Amino acid sequence: MPEHPAAPGAAASDDDAARDDPDPDSGRSGVLDAGAVPAEVDDVDAVTHAVLTASRLLVAVTARSLAAVEDRVTLPQFRLLVVLATHGDAKLVELADRLGVNPSTAMRMVDRLIAAGLAERRVNPGNRRETVLRVTPEGDRLVSDVTAARRREITSIVERLAPRQRTALVEALTAFTQAGGEAAAHPPGWT
Repeated sequence: MPEHPAAPGAAASDDDAARDDPDPDSGRSGVLDAGAVPAEVDDVDAVTHAVLTASRLLVAVTARSLAAVEDRVTLPQFRLLVVLATHGDAKLVELADRLGVNPSTAMRMVDRLIAAGLAERRVNPGNRRETVLRVTPEGDRLVSDVTAARRREITSIVERLAPRQRTALVEALTAFTQAGGEAAAHPPGWT
């Protein structure tokens, strides 16, 4: 774990001092060398730092996978397409709720996706007075293409890990997503 200096003018905490003092049982400093990982990490700060670092990598992979289509969709618009591709037809209010945005925001995104030929409005067959939104075949292809690009890049990273590291990563990420309340099944585009 890299050393985390105190803010200018701030006194070091007892935790900072303990991290920098040698461990009397092991004779090692509490500060890890770059790239070193202890057998068992019980330091919430170290785990948080590792997750944030990994998330930067995943965001970069996501950005690169969207680069080929960035002239057509933004990341929020892509998320909307993924929700439609995963859950099927949806009313605007349902879609906005799934995305965690206001219906007016969702409508603006939908309008742009419709103009790009990636989504469409249809009359709800169950209630002819309602309109539902759906992804078009072209929108489905875009989600599949972006997902495939992301999967290829992540696969190339995972292949660099030793088998035991892969097993540990699966276990750690599974526990992490469960602790965060994420469902085990992931929608296309986010896997």
